[in-house]
Amino acid sequence: MTTANDWRVADSDMHVVEPADLWERYIDPKWAHVAPIGLTQTARDMRVRVKDAILLRSGRPHPREGIGSVGGRPWRAEQDEALAASEARLFDAASQVEAMRAEGIDSTVLFPSRGLFVLGLQSADYVGPDGLEPALATAIARAYNDWMADFLKDCGLPGRTFGASMIAPHDVDGAVAELQRSVDLGFKAAFLAPGLVDAAPWHHPRYDPLWRAAEELGVAVCFHGGGRTSLLPDFSFGAHLDRLMLWHSFNQPLGIMFVAACFTSGGILARFPELRVGLLEGNCSWAPFLMYRLDEHWEWTGKYEAPGVTMKPSQYLARNCFLSCEADERASRHYVEEFGDDNVVFSTDYPHADSKFPHATETFLTLPLTNSSKKKILWDNYCKLYHVKISAQADGGEMR
Repeated sequence: MTTANDWRVADSDMHVVEPADLWERYIDPKWAHVAPIGLTQTARDMRVRVKDAILLRSGRPHPREGIGSVGGRPWRAEQDEALAASEARLFDAASQVEAMRAEGIDSTVLFPSRGLFVLGLQSADYVGPDGLEPALATAIARAYNDWMADFLKDCGLPGRTFGASMIAPHDVDGAVAELQRSVDLGFKAAFLAPGLVDAAPWHHPRYDPLWRAAEELGVAVCFHGGGRTSLLPDFSFGAHLDRLMLWHSFNQPLGIMFVAACFTSGGILARFPELRVGLLEGNCSWAPFLMYRLDEHWEWTGKYEAPGVTMKPSQYLARNCFLSCEADERASRHYVEEFGDDNVVFSTDYPHADSKFPHATETFLTLPLTNSSKKKILWDNYCKLYHVKISAQADGGEMR
């Protein structure tokens, strides 16, 4: 599974579609009475009921033009056709492997769909009964990770498919323990949503034990936005923008930009210089402008506001962070021109509505980048982010 140029291809955050009853089947029995339940009311429904909340939070509904019309839904007819086989198999492990073959993917780290939102509540310690109890949040994360471990076994591609573990920031001690457990399971990363629990920014000292553990374990910490939840800030401006084409344009990039500011200017990467951070599905072409702003303000006020930040924020970004490039992100050339091509990774975004599947890889190959840069983005940088190494076996064999 390589390109016409015999390049290996890696998907930095290919998605699964979890079964609606995942948490009912996998959660610790003592929390079974409040297990999250996936919804199945709409086509490829990714929502999940958590306690009394439904996440992700939907925007305003729009009437369809008539029976059988696709008006008012984000899926195109060609996507219905491309995903039909996977959908018929309920997006099981066999369909995941077939999707990798269709897209020419040699290796991937798998991220969730419903799981992107399931922890999207403030903690009960902060907002009361409508929030998520920290211990329950950790149980939800643990259940997902147990399911993912089984899913990876069912894929039958050891050393080529890896998991990203769900980590609950509501319970930092529990998050550290779950991170260690997931590494023992062979997972290559942990993932978090950009939105904040209890209004504590990511550079708050409460999270230092988590960053320290990730650094010591040598595992990447990845941030991946998606949809509107109850976490704040609301990067989608969802209270003001009532259309997907508007709020979704802001949600992922702004969330990732916020995280980048916390980790660079906020001093996390100064305190944990070996930490690897994935900034996923939020584009990369915003970085030249944002880093110019952060560098400018560091030079202006950094000497007294952030004395521990001893390098320009842009230097921390280039040293520690990996940014995701969309398959059709032609503006990514501006990032490469400014920062080089050593920390950009690629994703198909299978099987979501804004994916170019099954043509994401071939679309990426048309971007205005050099062949050398394309090769790095498709494979080399993925291996650096996730510490994936090719084994001594023949080409196409197992990795680790």
